[in-house]
Amino acid sequence: MDDDVREPAGPRPERVALTVALEAARDAVDALALPLATPGRDASEATRRATLSRLDDHLLPRSRAEGAPVLVVVGGSTGAGKSTLVSSLVGAPVSAAGVLRPTTLAPVLVHHPDDAAWFGADRVLPHLVRAGADEPVPADAVHRTLRLVATEAVGPGLALLDAPDVDSVVAANRDLAAQLLGAADLWLFVTTAARYADAVPWALLDAAARRRTRLALVLDRVEGAGAGAVAEHLRSMLAEHGLAGTPVVEVPESPLTGGLLGEDALVGLRSWLADVASPAARERVVRETFDGAVDDVVVVLGELGAAAAEQAEASARLKEAVAHAYGRAVDDVSAATADGTMLRGEVLARWQDLVGTGDFVRRLEKGVGRVRDRLGAFVRGRRADAPAAVRAVGHDLEAVVVDAVHAAAERASDAWRADPAGRALTDGLVRGGPALREDAAAAVRGWQGDVLELVRTTGSSKRGTARALSFGVNGLGLALMIVVFASTGGLTGAEVGIAGGTALVAQSLLEAVFGDDAVRRLAVTARERLVARVTDVADADAARFRDRLRDVASTPDGAERLDAAAHRVRDAAAAERRTRPLPPVPEPPAAASETQPVAEARKRAWWRGRRA
Repeated sequence: MDDDVREPAGPRPERVALTVALEAARDAVDALALPLATPGRDASEATRRATLSRLDDHLLPRSRAEGAPVLVVVGGSTGAGKSTLVSSLVGAPVSAAGVLRPTTLAPVLVHHPDDAAWFGADRVLPHLVRAGADEPVPADAVHRTLRLVATEAVGPGLALLDAPDVDSVVAANRDLAAQLLGAADLWLFVTTAARYADAVPWALLDAAARRRTRLALVLDRVEGAGAGAVAEHLRSMLAEHGLAGTPVVEVPESPLTGGLLGEDALVGLRSWLADVASPAARERVVRETFDGAVDDVVVVLGELGAAAAEQAEASARLKEAVAHAYGRAVDDVSAATADGTMLRGEVLARWQDLVGTGDFVRRLEKGVGRVRDRLGAFVRGRRADAPAAVRAVGHDLEAVVVDAVHAAAERASDAWRADPAGRALTDGLVRGGPALREDAAAAVRGWQGDVLELVRTTGSSKRGTARALSFGVNGLGLALMIVVFASTGGLTGAEVGIAGGTALVAQSLLEAVFGDDAVRRLAVTARERLVARVTDVADADAARFRDRLRDVASTPDGAERLDAAAHRVRDAAAAERRTRPLPPVPEPPAAASETQPVAEARKRAWWRGRRA
C-alpha cells in the first residue's frame, strides 16, 4: 500500500481473517462454472458476475483498508441531472451534461488530491482503466474507463463518482451503472418528480435495502406547489420498500449559470454531504454498508451453491441417461446372441455346410453316441470350410453390435434433447460415432480370437489333445460360438427345430472332445468375454457424450466450496464485529452563540477543502 493512503498501521487480526475469508469466497465464486442450461442458470450467472464485481470493487478494498476514502456513487435515471449536480457541487464542469442521451459514458470520479494514490491504483474498481479528465479515450474502451478528476473543491476522505444511467438504452451503460453502485460506500440516488416511480430504479433500491446500503435520494428539479406532495409520496414508497428513514434531499428547479446550479439550490444537499463527511458519520456509513454487503454476500454464496448443486444434478442426470442408453445396447446384443437370432442366414448355412444338414438332426433322434462317432469324419473332411463359417459369424455379430450402438446413441440424444440442460449439446451425437464400425469389427475379431484361444488352451490338455487336433481349432471354435448362441427364444416354427438341432450338434461335438463340465465352463467364459468386448465398444461410443459434458464441465465441488466459503465469511465477520474498537466520541454540538449561517458556512468550507 502506498505511504500516502491513510490507513492505521497494523490491521486487526480479526480484520485480516475476514479479508482472507472474503478472498477465499472470491476464488470460489470465480471458479464456479454454470455451463448447463438449468432453470435459472442465466440469473445465477448474472449473480455470479455481480458478486465478483462487488467483492473486487467494494468488499475486498474496504476490508483491506478500513480508513480508505468514502466512495459516494451518484446514480439515477436518464436525464435526472446527475452530471449537473456533481459539477455544481464541485463548482466546475467536471462531468459533461447535455440533452443527448446517454450523456455519461465513461464514469467520472472526483476526489481530493490527497486521495489520488487510493483511486489512481487498481485497489478499487480494478477492472476499469484510469484516464485523466481531458485525456482522449477510444470509443471501444469508453465503458472500461474511469476518468479521474482531482480537485480541492472536494474535501479529503470523500469522493463523488458520476455513474451512467441505470435505465440507459445502452446495455453496457446499465451494467456499468449497476457495477459502480455495488462498489459504493454510499449511494446518492438522483430522480425527478416525473421519474421517481419508474420500475428500474426501484429494482436497484430494493437491492440496496437487501444489502443495507446507506443511501440518500435527491429529488431534483422540484418546483411548484405540488413539490411537497411528491416528496411525501416518495418517502412513503421508500418505507414500503424497506427504506424508511432514507433521507430525501430536494433540489429546486433553478436556472443554470455556466451549466451549474446556483448555491441556493444546493444548500440542502451540501449540508447533508458535509454531515456525512464528518469522521464519526463517515465511519458509521462505511461500516453499515460494509456489514450489510458482507451479510448479503453470505446469502448470495448460498444461492450460488444451490445453482452449483443444480448443475451437478443436471450433469449426473445426463450421464445417467447415457449410461442407461448404452447399457441397454449391451443388453440388446447379449439378448440377440442368446435367443437364437444369430443362428439364421449365412451363419446357419455355413454351419450346415460344415457338418451336414438335416441328416444330423435325424441321427440325433436315434442316439447322440452314434452321432459323435460320425462328427469327426464330417469335420475332418470339411475343415477348410470352418474359417469361412467363422467369418460369417463375425460379419453378422458386427452388424448386431453396430445397430445396437446406433440405437443407443439415438436414445441418449433423445433423452438429452428432452432435458433443458442437455438440449444444446446433442449436435452430431444422434448416431454412433465415425469409429463405431471399426471398433465393432475389432471387438468381434477379438472375441473370436478369445474363443479360439479358449478352445486351443482347453484342447491342449492331455485328455483332449488328439480329439481337438482331429477336429481342428476353427471347427471347435465355431461350435463353441454356436453353443453361445444356443437359446431359441427368438425363433419360431421350423426355425426352432433347425436352430435347436444345430446348437445340439455343436454341443455334442464339444462334449465329445472336452466333456460336459468343460463345455459348460467354456460357454460361460465365452459369453462373459463377448459381453465385455461389446461393453468396451459401447463405452467408447458413449465417451462422445461424456466428452461433450466435460467440454462444458461445471465445477464438481462448487456447491461444497461455496458453502464452506459462506460459513467462513459469516464466522469471520461475527468475530470481527465483536472485536471492533468503540466508535469515536461525537463532536459536541455547536455553541449556542454559533448561528445557523455560521454552521452552514463551516459545511461549505469543507467542500472547498478548508477547515473552518
